[in-house]
Amino acid sequence: MAPTKPATRPDNARFSSGPCAKPPTFTLDALSDAALGRSHRAAVGKAKLKDAIERTRAILGVPADYRIGIVPASDTGAVEMAMWSMLGARKATMVAWESFGAGWVTDVVKQLKIDAEVKTADYGEIVDFAQIDFDTDVVFTWNGTTSGVRLPSAEAIPADRAGLTICDATSAAFAQDLDWSKLDVTTFSWQKVMGGEAAHGMIVLSPRAVERLESYTPAWPLPKIFRMTKGGKLIEGIFVGETINTPSMLAVEDYHFALGWAEGIGGLSALMARADANAQAIWDFCDSRDWIANLASDPATRSNTSVCLKFTDPRIADGAAFAKAVAKRLEAEGIALDIGAYRDAPAGLRIWCGATVETSDIAAMLPWLDWAFHAEIEAQTEAA
Repeated sequence: MAPTKPATRPDNARFSSGPCAKPPTFTLDALSDAALGRSHRAAVGKAKLKDAIERTRAILGVPADYRIGIVPASDTGAVEMAMWSMLGARKATMVAWESFGAGWVTDVVKQLKIDAEVKTADYGEIVDFAQIDFDTDVVFTWNGTTSGVRLPSAEAIPADRAGLTICDATSAAFAQDLDWSKLDVTTFSWQKVMGGEAAHGMIVLSPRAVERLESYTPAWPLPKIFRMTKGGKLIEGIFVGETINTPSMLAVEDYHFALGWAEGIGGLSALMARADANAQAIWDFCDSRDWIANLASDPATRSNTSVCLKFTDPRIADGAAFAKAVAKRLEAEGIALDIGAYRDAPAGLRIWCGATVETSDIAAMLPWLDWAFHAEIEAQTEAA
Protein backbone atom coordinates (compact mmCIF):
# COMPACT_ATOMS: atom_id res chain seq x y z
CA MET A 1 0.00 0.00 0.00
CA ALA A 2 1.44 3.35 -1.06
CA PRO A 3 2.31 5.72 1.82
CA THR A 4 -0.04 8.66 2.34
CA LYS A 5 1.15 12.08 1.28
CA PRO A 6 1.40 14.62 4.13
CA ALA A 7 -1.18 17.38 4.26
CA THR A 8 1.15 20.29 5.07
CA ARG A 9 3.46 21.75 2.46
CA PRO A 10 6.38 24.20 2.79
CA ASP A 11 5.57 27.78 1.87
CA ASN A 12 8.97 27.97 0.16
CA ALA A 13 10.39 24.81 -1.40
CA ARG A 14 13.76 26.36 -2.24
CA PHE A 15 16.52 24.48 -0.41
CA SER A 16 19.30 24.99 -2.95
CA SER A 17 22.85 25.39 -1.63
CA GLY A 18 23.50 28.26 -4.01
CA PRO A 19 22.07 30.49 -5.13
CA CYS A 20 20.12 30.10 -1.89
CA ALA A 21 16.65 31.15 -0.81
CA LYS A 22 16.04 34.89 -0.66
CA PRO A 23 15.36 36.45 2.74
CA PRO A 24 11.76 35.67 3.78
CA THR A 25 10.55 39.26 3.36
CA PHE A 26 12.08 39.75 -0.08
CA THR A 27 10.07 41.20 -2.97
CA LEU A 28 11.28 42.69 -6.24
CA ASP A 29 9.96 46.07 -5.02
CA ALA A 30 12.82 46.03 -2.50
CA LEU A 31 15.21 46.75 -5.37
CA SER A 32 13.44 49.90 -6.57
CA ASP A 33 16.21 52.17 -5.27
CA ALA A 34 18.95 50.38 -7.24
CA ALA A 35 21.36 52.72 -9.02
CA LEU A 36 20.50 51.25 -12.41
CA GLY A 37 22.09 52.91 -15.40
CA ARG A 38 24.51 54.77 -13.12
CA SER A 39 28.25 54.29 -13.07
CA HIS A 40 29.64 52.39 -10.11
CA ARG A 41 32.23 55.18 -10.03
CA ALA A 42 29.59 57.91 -9.68
CA ALA A 43 28.96 59.19 -6.17
CA VAL A 44 25.77 57.17 -5.76
CA GLY A 45 27.41 53.94 -6.89
CA LYS A 46 30.53 54.38 -4.77
CA ALA A 47 28.40 55.22 -1.74
CA LYS A 48 26.32 52.06 -2.08
CA LEU A 49 29.41 49.88 -2.50
CA LYS A 50 31.21 51.44 0.46
CA ASP A 51 28.11 51.13 2.61
CA ALA A 52 27.80 47.44 1.70
CA ILE A 53 31.35 46.93 2.98
CA GLU A 54 30.77 48.78 6.24
CA ARG A 55 27.45 47.05 6.96
CA THR A 56 29.17 43.72 6.34
CA ARG A 57 31.90 44.72 8.80
CA ALA A 58 29.36 45.65 11.46
CA ILE A 59 27.27 42.47 11.19
CA LEU A 60 30.25 40.09 11.07
CA GLY A 61 32.27 41.95 13.70
CA VAL A 62 35.29 42.31 11.42
CA PRO A 63 38.06 44.26 13.22
CA ALA A 64 38.53 47.88 12.21
CA ASP A 65 42.09 47.29 10.94
CA TYR A 66 41.01 44.52 8.55
CA ARG A 67 40.27 45.50 4.94
CA ILE A 68 37.10 44.28 3.20
CA GLY A 69 36.76 44.36 -0.57
CA ILE A 70 34.09 43.47 -3.11
CA VAL A 71 35.71 41.45 -5.89
CA PRO A 72 34.73 39.69 -9.14
CA ALA A 73 33.70 36.07 -9.70
CA SER A 74 32.04 35.23 -6.39
CA ASP A 75 33.90 33.30 -3.69
CA THR A 76 35.91 31.44 -6.32
CA GLY A 77 37.35 34.70 -7.62
CA ALA A 78 38.15 35.86 -4.10
CA VAL A 79 39.98 32.64 -3.15
CA GLU A 80 41.98 32.57 -6.38
CA MET A 81 42.82 36.27 -6.05
CA ALA A 82 44.30 35.52 -2.63
CA MET A 83 46.24 32.43 -3.70
CA TRP A 84 47.66 33.95 -6.90
CA SER A 85 48.67 37.15 -5.08
CA MET A 86 50.09 35.83 -1.79
CA LEU A 87 51.23 32.22 -2.08
CA GLY A 88 54.79 31.29 -2.98
CA ALA A 89 56.53 33.37 -0.33
CA ARG A 90 56.87 30.26 1.86
CA LYS A 91 55.81 26.64 1.78
CA ALA A 92 52.05 26.05 1.69
CA THR A 93 49.76 23.51 3.29
CA MET A 94 46.59 22.71 1.35
CA VAL A 95 43.75 21.30 3.42
CA ALA A 96 40.76 19.70 1.69
CA TRP A 97 37.78 17.61 2.77
CA GLU A 98 35.38 18.27 -0.10
CA SER A 99 35.29 19.21 -3.78
CA PHE A 100 35.94 22.96 -3.58
CA GLY A 101 38.91 22.49 -1.27
CA ALA A 102 40.18 19.88 -3.70
CA GLY A 103 39.90 22.50 -6.44
CA TRP A 104 42.16 24.88 -4.50
CA VAL A 105 44.69 22.04 -4.21
CA THR A 106 44.67 21.67 -8.00
CA ASP A 107 45.23 25.40 -8.46
CA VAL A 108 48.21 25.50 -6.15
CA VAL A 109 49.89 22.19 -6.99
CA LYS A 110 49.22 21.93 -10.72
CA GLN A 111 48.77 25.53 -11.85
CA LEU A 112 51.01 27.62 -9.56
CA LYS A 113 53.34 24.65 -8.88
CA ILE A 114 54.03 25.84 -5.34
CA ASP A 115 55.88 23.71 -2.81
CA ALA A 116 52.92 22.44 -0.82
CA GLU A 117 51.94 19.67 1.54
CA VAL A 118 48.45 18.35 0.84
CA LYS A 119 46.27 17.09 3.70
CA THR A 120 42.90 15.58 2.83
CA ALA A 121 40.02 13.79 4.52
CA ASP A 122 37.18 11.76 3.06
CA TYR A 123 33.70 13.21 2.66
CA GLY A 124 32.09 13.39 6.10
CA GLU A 125 35.47 13.68 7.84
CA ILE A 126 37.73 16.63 8.62
CA VAL A 127 41.49 17.10 8.74
CA ASP A 128 43.03 17.27 12.22
CA PHE A 129 44.19 20.88 12.51
CA ALA A 130 46.47 19.97 15.42
CA GLN A 131 48.68 18.20 12.86
CA ILE A 132 49.09 21.25 10.59
CA ASP A 133 52.24 23.38 10.48
CA PHE A 134 50.99 26.95 10.69
CA ASP A 135 54.45 28.30 9.95
CA THR A 136 53.43 27.47 6.38
CA ASP A 137 50.68 29.29 4.50
CA VAL A 138 47.54 27.24 5.11
CA VAL A 139 44.59 27.21 2.69
CA PHE A 140 41.37 25.59 3.89
CA THR A 141 37.60 25.65 3.58
CA TRP A 142 35.83 26.42 6.87
CA ASN A 143 32.55 24.77 5.91
CA GLY A 144 32.47 22.11 3.22
CA THR A 145 29.43 23.01 1.14
CA THR A 146 29.51 19.68 -0.68
CA SER A 147 30.36 17.49 2.31
CA GLY A 148 28.34 19.04 5.14
CA VAL A 149 31.28 19.20 7.57
CA ARG A 150 32.80 22.27 9.16
CA LEU A 151 35.68 23.33 11.34
CA PRO A 152 34.19 23.39 14.87
CA SER A 153 36.46 26.27 15.93
CA ALA A 154 39.75 27.99 15.14
CA GLU A 155 41.26 26.97 18.48
CA ALA A 156 44.02 24.89 16.86
CA ILE A 157 45.30 27.85 14.83
CA PRO A 158 48.10 29.52 16.82
CA ALA A 159 48.06 33.25 17.38
CA ASP A 160 51.84 33.41 16.81
CA ARG A 161 51.80 31.59 13.46
CA ALA A 162 54.42 32.62 10.91
CA GLY A 163 52.34 31.71 7.86
CA LEU A 164 49.09 33.12 6.58
CA THR A 165 45.73 31.41 6.91
CA ILE A 166 43.58 31.67 3.79
CA CYS A 167 40.03 30.59 4.57
CA ASP A 168 37.22 29.91 2.10
CA ALA A 169 34.25 30.74 4.33
CA THR A 170 31.54 31.03 1.73
CA SER A 171 29.07 28.65 3.43
CA ALA A 172 30.09 29.73 6.93
CA ALA A 173 30.03 33.54 6.90
CA PHE A 174 26.87 34.93 8.54
CA ALA A 175 25.95 31.51 10.02
CA GLN A 176 29.01 30.42 12.01
CA ASP A 177 31.31 32.12 14.49
CA LEU A 178 34.51 33.06 12.66
CA ASP A 179 37.48 33.95 14.86
CA TRP A 180 38.97 36.84 12.90
CA SER A 181 42.18 36.82 14.95
CA LYS A 182 42.97 33.38 13.46
CA LEU A 183 42.12 34.30 9.86
CA ASP A 184 44.37 36.35 7.60
CA VAL A 185 42.38 36.06 4.38
CA THR A 186 38.69 35.21 4.48
CA THR A 187 36.47 34.92 1.42
CA PHE A 188 32.75 34.47 0.85
CA SER A 189 29.95 35.39 -1.53
CA TRP A 190 26.56 37.04 -1.21
CA GLN A 191 24.65 34.08 -2.63
CA LYS A 192 24.91 31.71 0.35
CA VAL A 193 23.73 32.54 3.87
CA MET A 194 22.46 35.99 2.90
CA GLY A 195 20.49 34.75 -0.10
CA GLY A 196 22.02 37.43 -2.32
CA GLU A 197 22.59 37.24 -6.05
CA ALA A 198 25.59 35.44 -7.49
CA ALA A 199 28.80 36.65 -9.20
CA HIS A 200 30.17 38.94 -6.48
CA GLY A 201 32.69 37.88 -3.85
CA MET A 202 34.13 39.48 -0.75
CA ILE A 203 37.68 39.28 0.54
CA VAL A 204 38.70 40.20 4.10
CA LEU A 205 42.40 40.89 4.77
CA SER A 206 44.15 41.03 8.13
CA PRO A 207 47.09 43.43 8.62
CA ARG A 208 49.40 40.41 8.19
CA ALA A 209 47.85 39.69 4.78
CA VAL A 210 48.30 43.32 3.75
CA GLU A 211 51.95 43.14 4.82
CA ARG A 212 52.42 40.07 2.61
CA LEU A 213 50.84 41.82 -0.37
CA GLU A 214 53.09 44.86 0.04
CA SER A 215 56.32 42.93 0.63
CA TYR A 216 56.02 40.01 -1.80
CA THR A 217 55.77 39.87 -5.59
CA PRO A 218 54.79 36.49 -7.10
CA ALA A 219 56.96 34.98 -9.80
CA TRP A 220 54.00 34.61 -12.16
CA PRO A 221 51.97 37.28 -13.96
CA LEU A 222 48.74 38.41 -12.32
CA PRO A 223 45.55 39.06 -14.29
CA LYS A 224 44.09 42.52 -13.73
CA ILE A 225 41.17 41.20 -11.66
CA PHE A 226 43.64 39.65 -9.17
CA ARG A 227 45.79 42.74 -8.60
CA MET A 228 45.43 44.30 -5.15
CA THR A 229 48.66 46.33 -5.17
CA LYS A 230 50.31 48.93 -7.34
CA GLY A 231 53.90 49.98 -6.94
CA GLY A 232 54.26 47.76 -3.89
CA LYS A 233 51.37 49.42 -2.06
CA LEU A 234 47.84 48.19 -1.41
CA ILE A 235 45.23 49.71 -3.73
CA GLU A 236 43.16 51.14 -0.90
CA GLY A 237 40.30 52.08 -3.20
CA ILE A 238 39.31 48.41 -3.59
CA PHE A 239 38.49 48.36 0.12
CA VAL A 240 36.22 51.41 0.11
CA GLY A 241 34.05 50.29 -2.77
CA GLU A 242 36.13 51.20 -5.82
CA THR A 243 35.83 47.80 -7.41
CA ILE A 244 38.35 46.37 -9.89
CA ASN A 245 35.72 45.86 -12.55
CA THR A 246 32.08 46.84 -13.00
CA PRO A 247 29.70 45.31 -10.45
CA SER A 248 25.98 44.79 -10.91
CA MET A 249 24.28 47.66 -9.12
CA LEU A 250 21.11 45.56 -9.04
CA ALA A 251 22.98 42.82 -7.17
CA VAL A 252 24.46 45.44 -4.84
CA GLU A 253 20.97 46.70 -4.03
CA ASP A 254 19.84 43.14 -3.42
CA TYR A 255 22.73 42.63 -0.97
CA HIS A 256 21.74 45.82 0.83
CA PHE A 257 18.26 44.41 1.27
CA ALA A 258 19.71 41.20 2.74
CA LEU A 259 21.93 43.21 5.09
CA GLY A 260 18.95 45.28 6.20
CA TRP A 261 16.94 42.12 6.85
CA ALA A 262 19.81 40.69 8.91
CA GLU A 263 20.12 43.90 10.92
CA GLY A 264 16.36 43.90 11.50
CA ILE A 265 16.23 40.41 12.98
CA GLY A 266 19.12 40.98 15.37
CA GLY A 267 22.35 40.62 13.40
CA LEU A 268 24.85 37.78 13.49
CA SER A 269 23.54 36.03 16.60
CA ALA A 270 20.06 35.84 15.09
CA LEU A 271 21.40 34.60 11.74
CA MET A 272 23.36 31.86 13.49
CA ALA A 273 20.37 30.88 15.61
CA ARG A 274 18.15 30.53 12.55
CA ALA A 275 20.66 28.27 10.81
CA ASP A 276 21.12 26.23 13.99
CA ALA A 277 17.37 25.71 14.34
CA ASN A 278 17.02 24.63 10.72
CA ALA A 279 19.85 22.13 10.95
CA GLN A 280 18.68 20.79 14.32
CA ALA A 281 15.27 19.96 12.86
CA ILE A 282 16.96 17.73 10.27
CA TRP A 283 19.36 16.20 12.80
CA ASP A 284 16.42 15.29 15.05
CA PHE A 285 14.61 13.76 12.08
CA CYS A 286 17.63 11.61 11.24
CA ASP A 287 18.12 10.55 14.87
CA SER A 288 14.61 9.13 14.97
CA ARG A 289 15.00 7.03 11.80
CA ASP A 290 17.28 4.14 10.94
CA TRP A 291 17.32 4.70 7.17
CA ILE A 292 18.99 8.12 6.95
CA ALA A 293 21.99 9.73 8.62
CA ASN A 294 24.18 12.81 8.53
CA LEU A 295 27.18 12.43 6.22
CA ALA A 296 29.36 14.06 8.90
CA SER A 297 30.75 11.29 11.08
CA ASP A 298 31.37 13.52 14.13
CA PRO A 299 28.45 15.59 15.47
CA ALA A 300 30.91 18.35 16.41
CA THR A 301 31.74 18.91 12.73
CA ARG A 302 28.19 18.85 11.33
CA SER A 303 27.43 21.89 9.21
CA ASN A 304 24.46 24.05 10.17
CA THR A 305 24.14 25.38 6.61
CA SER A 306 24.86 22.70 4.00
CA VAL A 307 23.36 19.64 5.70
CA CYS A 308 24.41 16.53 3.77
CA LEU A 309 22.57 13.25 4.31
CA LYS A 310 23.10 9.64 3.28
CA PHE A 311 20.59 6.79 3.00
CA THR A 312 21.56 3.79 5.15
CA ASP A 313 18.75 1.29 4.53
CA PRO A 314 20.21 -2.09 3.49
CA ARG A 315 17.33 -2.61 1.02
CA ILE A 316 18.70 0.13 -1.24
CA ALA A 317 20.44 -1.57 -4.16
CA ASP A 318 21.80 1.50 -5.97
CA GLY A 319 22.46 4.43 -3.63
CA ALA A 320 22.94 7.06 -6.33
CA ALA A 321 19.82 6.07 -8.27
CA PHE A 322 17.76 5.89 -5.09
CA ALA A 323 18.83 9.33 -3.86
CA LYS A 324 18.10 10.88 -7.25
CA ALA A 325 14.67 9.25 -7.32
CA VAL A 326 13.80 10.60 -3.87
CA ALA A 327 14.93 14.09 -4.84
CA LYS A 328 12.94 13.83 -8.08
CA ARG A 329 9.77 12.85 -6.20
CA LEU A 330 10.10 15.83 -3.88
CA GLU A 331 10.73 18.22 -6.76
CA ALA A 332 7.77 16.85 -8.72
CA GLU A 333 5.52 17.53 -5.73
CA GLY A 334 6.91 21.07 -5.37
CA ILE A 335 8.15 20.22 -1.86
CA ALA A 336 11.94 20.52 -2.11
CA LEU A 337 13.93 21.90 -5.02
CA ASP A 338 17.60 21.28 -5.80
CA ILE A 339 18.42 18.99 -2.86
CA GLY A 340 20.43 16.31 -4.65
CA ALA A 341 23.98 15.72 -3.42
CA TYR A 342 26.76 17.56 -5.26
CA ARG A 343 27.99 15.66 -8.30
CA ASP A 344 31.39 14.82 -6.74
CA ALA A 345 29.99 13.93 -3.32
CA PRO A 346 28.71 10.57 -2.04
CA ALA A 347 25.15 9.70 -3.05
CA GLY A 348 22.51 11.33 -0.89
CA LEU A 349 20.79 14.65 -0.29
CA ARG A 350 22.02 18.16 0.49
CA ILE A 351 19.53 20.47 2.19
CA TRP A 352 20.45 24.12 2.67
CA CYS A 353 19.69 25.38 6.17
CA GLY A 354 21.15 28.88 6.05
CA ALA A 355 19.50 31.80 7.78
CA THR A 356 17.16 32.77 4.94
CA VAL A 357 15.38 29.41 5.21
CA GLU A 358 12.40 29.26 7.56
CA THR A 359 12.42 26.46 10.14
CA SER A 360 8.71 25.99 9.49
CA ASP A 361 9.52 25.10 5.88
CA ILE A 362 12.11 22.53 7.01
CA ALA A 363 9.53 21.08 9.41
CA ALA A 364 6.91 20.88 6.66
CA MET A 365 9.34 19.31 4.19
CA LEU A 366 10.59 16.49 6.43
CA PRO A 367 7.37 14.41 6.52
CA TRP A 368 7.46 14.54 2.73
CA LEU A 369 11.01 13.19 2.82
CA ASP A 370 9.63 10.33 4.91
CA TRP A 371 6.93 9.80 2.30
CA ALA A 372 9.34 9.93 -0.64
CA PHE A 373 11.69 7.42 0.99
CA HIS A 374 8.95 4.86 1.65
CA ALA A 375 7.35 5.44 -1.74
CA GLU A 376 10.67 4.79 -3.47
CA ILE A 377 11.41 1.72 -1.33
CA GLU A 378 8.00 0.34 -2.32
CA ALA A 379 8.60 1.11 -5.99
CA GLN A 380 12.01 -0.59 -5.80
CA THR A 381 10.47 -3.67 -4.16
CA GLU A 382 7.73 -3.92 -6.78
CA ALA A 383 10.27 -3.56 -9.59
CA ALA A 384 12.32 -6.41 -8.15
